[in-house]
Amino acid sequence: MNDSATGNWWQRLTGGLKRSSSALGAAIAEVVAKRQLDAAALADIEDVLIRADLGLETAGSVVNELRFARFSSGATPDEVKAVVAAEVEKVLADVAQPLVIDATKKPFVILVVGVNGSGKTTTIGKLAARFRVEGYAVMLAAGDTFRAAAIDQLKIWAERADAAFVAREAGADAAGLAFDALATAKQRGIDVLLVDTAGRLQNRTELMTELQKIVRVMKKVDESAPHAVLLVLDATVGQNALSQVEIFQKTAGVTGLAMTKLDGTARGGILVAIAAKFKIPVHFIGVGESIDDLSPFSARDFAQAIAGLGS
Repeated sequence: MNDSATGNWWQRLTGGLKRSSSALGAAIAEVVAKRQLDAAALADIEDVLIRADLGLETAGSVVNELRFARFSSGATPDEVKAVVAAEVEKVLADVAQPLVIDATKKPFVILVVGVNGSGKTTTIGKLAARFRVEGYAVMLAAGDTFRAAAIDQLKIWAERADAAFVAREAGADAAGLAFDALATAKQRGIDVLLVDTAGRLQNRTELMTELQKIVRVMKKVDESAPHAVLLVLDATVGQNALSQVEIFQKTAGVTGLAMTKLDGTARGGILVAIAAKFKIPVHFIGVGESIDDLSPFSARDFAQAIAGLGS
């Protein structure tokens, strides 16, 4: 990424997380202004961090660091934010991993899952565009057969990204579609196959069963498929994202995460709680609707942005 692109991305990220960082920064400033970092102040800061969805573990780590930190004359809000950023970065550093396409798997199959409205189809389109720029032959499979609109939307993304496209009529068997798509992709020498799935609530057992069937059926064509299972999470749902990760992990064997809609929420901190609890790789975050608003995840950038510090 060149300096200009990096700068633009930083602006989008900090802008997207402004609601989170502003709420956090204002609360920290209020606590710090009132008194020294005594036990009561530290308890208040811990509450602030928990309310920001950072999770009990990370909030506790920040408070422990603050408890033993040596500040020259009481802590300033920026000094507290720096500790927050450092502790958040520690949590995220291990999970900030790129989605690597294994060239020995052809096609490399990415099954994309998530609840209704999480941004799955849009994320697939953006990934297709990214992979095409990297020189891969890409195919999109419209496995969300419940909704005609989802099929149409994915077709538009395929055309925009210059990717191949496979679909059936609305209401068709999603597992059958996945089987056909993988077989066709093999025949055509496709490098990356992205398979959309119906948005399903994590508490709908029959839909989760169908997801397991899609995985089973693809293994009949390639026993190593899917090679990646990407769970798309909507940042605006906050704590509910934790249960989504847990259920989809059990059902589909999630291998990585993409978090969308960080531009529209004060709840971006939930990604930190997810990382601390599940240790699942975070591949991408999205901070807007345009095709280049999905970017590989950087632990340092995210930590600095959510703490409200400059790059």
